[in-house]
Amino acid sequence: MNSSELKSFLDEKAEQYEHPKFLESDPLQIPHRFTKKEDIEISAFLTATIAWGNRKSIINNALKLMQLLDNSPHDFVLNHTESDLDNLSNFVHRTFNGDDLKYFIKALRHIYCNHGGLESVFTEHQEAQSVQGTISKYKECFFELEHLQRTQKHVSNPLKGSAAKRINMFLRWMVRPSNKGVDFGLWKAISPSKLSCPLDVHSGNVARKLKLLKRGQNDAKALAELDNNLRKLDPNDPVKYDFALFGLGVFEKF
Repeated sequence: MNSSELKSFLDEKAEQYEHPKFLESDPLQIPHRFTKKEDIEISAFLTATIAWGNRKSIINNALKLMQLLDNSPHDFVLNHTESDLDNLSNFVHRTFNGDDLKYFIKALRHIYCNHGGLESVFTEHQEAQSVQGTISKYKECFFELEHLQRTQKHVSNPLKGSAAKRINMFLRWMVRPSNKGVDFGLWKAISPSKLSCPLDVHSGNVARKLKLLKRGQNDAKALAELDNNLRKLDPNDPVKYDFALFGLGVFEKF
């Protein structure tokens, strides 16, 4: 395919998969259970944090997590007691356990009480053309409280070479427009043009087959390469192609 044919093909696939039916099998359905902005943000962030492995398992564990937070995540974050945190001890999703979750709740309270909330932190530290440095600053902020060293691995740092798939996915959910009924478009101060594709096994493999990506590893350098090529196709909304790459990989076995 030449560049024009590739753009037409991916535009068509992005249109096909950015549809509410996409939510039926995707973890993004979890924050769609809420209407309050802060509930959406917090449920989305926590769901994205555990979004690796089997998608059915991710969804089931995210639902359990919301139940542990009394299906009112913002209120729980702001007003939890030590005994409330103790009730989280048995939560586990792969390597993310109850100790990690308890710290995440404390850190989120710190962010909402002392840094103006999730949107404020990501907005304040954004760069001219990218949010990758923003993610690194966010991680610094998130771990300002005393914490177990093991918990740090659950928030990626692009400046240390990570593709930061889960946080880039969370940012897509928060920033991209809501007109298709999939992403939320809650954070208006960050332009969709700055977003990066949530690079995982599926999107990476499809990107390589389409010659959008040469690098073999799914790391920060690969993400920069993919970003550059997707911005050529649509500089204003490059991450809409996440739907195309993911859909082709997961649903069509491209």
